[in-house]
Amino acid sequence: MSLIVADAEERQRFEAELDGTLAGVLEYVVKRGRLALIHTEVLPAFEGRGVAAGLTRFALDEARRRELMVIAICPYVRRYLETHPGDMDIVVGASPSEG
Repeated sequence: MSLIVADAEERQRFEAELDGTLAGVLEYVVKRGRLALIHTEVLPAFEGRGVAAGLTRFALDEARRRELMVIAICPYVRRYLETHPGDMDIVVGASPSEG
């Protein structure tokens, strides 16, 4: 299966599709040079297939590309960052020692 993630800017969320079917979303807000990652949701039929990780990776890469700092509000995104400390340089309000 191929995971495709895109920015649905008009809905303020990143959307992940697996083989053309919406599999999950990561809601966000952009304000004052910051990308707040609010809530990740994966549809039950697609759980365990890396959808949430793919959404989070895309969001972090997009923040970096757009030169935005990240506010990790979503619990999943926070857990993801614990295992990907290389992305902490763009995260505000958190430090690698938190947890």
